[in-house]
Amino acid sequence: MTHFFKPLLAVAALCATAITAPTATLAEDWTPPGPITMYVGFAAGGGADTQARLIAQGIEEKFGWTVIPQQAPGNSGLSLAAELAKAPADGTAIGMVVSETMSYSSQAAGDPALDYKNFTMLATTAEFQLGMVAMAGGDFDSWDKVKSAAEAGTPIRFATASDRQADMAWHLGQKVGIDFNIVEVRGGKGVMDGLRGGDVDIGWVAGAQSKSVQQGEMVNIARGIEAPLADSPDAPMITELGSDYLLDGYFMFIAPGGLAPEAREALGAAIREVAEDSSTDANGLLTKAFGGAAVRTGEDLDGYMAQANADAAELIKAVAE
Repeated sequence: MTHFFKPLLAVAALCATAITAPTATLAEDWTPPGPITMYVGFAAGGGADTQARLIAQGIEEKFGWTVIPQQAPGNSGLSLAAELAKAPADGTAIGMVVSETMSYSSQAAGDPALDYKNFTMLATTAEFQLGMVAMAGGDFDSWDKVKSAAEAGTPIRFATASDRQADMAWHLGQKVGIDFNIVEVRGGKGVMDGLRGGDVDIGWVAGAQSKSVQQGEMVNIARGIEAPLADSPDAPMITELGSDYLLDGYFMFIAPGGLAPEAREALGAAIREVAEDSSTDANGLLTKAFGGAAVRTGEDLDGYMAQANADAAELIKAVAE
């Protein structure tokens, strides 16, 4: 299976402007030596992009730190990682990606400089609400319909937004005997736009579909994570359909390697405080679109990333065989 490295996501450069005096004691222990550039690896206007901007806003409001979102699109988040690797490791540069950027995508790229151990893992914010999505009331709004259409010879156009998603679609197709026509697009928003326009039939979306599912426009016909989807608790796991693997993961922030422990702790704690505070707009979005905040930091996050990289190596090997 050939790995693809097309730009995954476009990024908006939007800056929150509300800055108030620090309200948390954390800022007394460590503060950034200057404005923080927040590289954002997601399509403008999508749920993940909005999440990043609201977290930037929350950090400014709670701690008085200046946070400036900046575009860093492309290559499943690896363009962002390459840019971040050149930034100073002093807490003034962070980036929002997904965990697969620092596991599956970095391994598939084969560039040792992009190994997750060369970066500092700061904090996760939310788990994927990863669904296999289709238009409600359409020809593919259930897995049975997808299988029947394939058996009748109808090509099934499967939209994916990363190399891991593409390989997972291919792997699932091999397991169930469907030769999916895999279409790579930019982000979950691109998948949803393709579904609405009739350019694709099904696709992976990691949370941005929540509002459309709640409104009855779209449906999660399966889930790529172990836990039931908040909006579609009855959607079957893809392992129940035939896949050997799941598509779990997190939205997360990273920094250049070599970041001082006190800076890592302070930045991770700041992200946690904003994400978990029910009074923040960021928490409201995380609750509504992503099933709530899911923050992991420090050794807990390091352990997760080690396991994610082990799992990625196994999937890459399976797809290459």
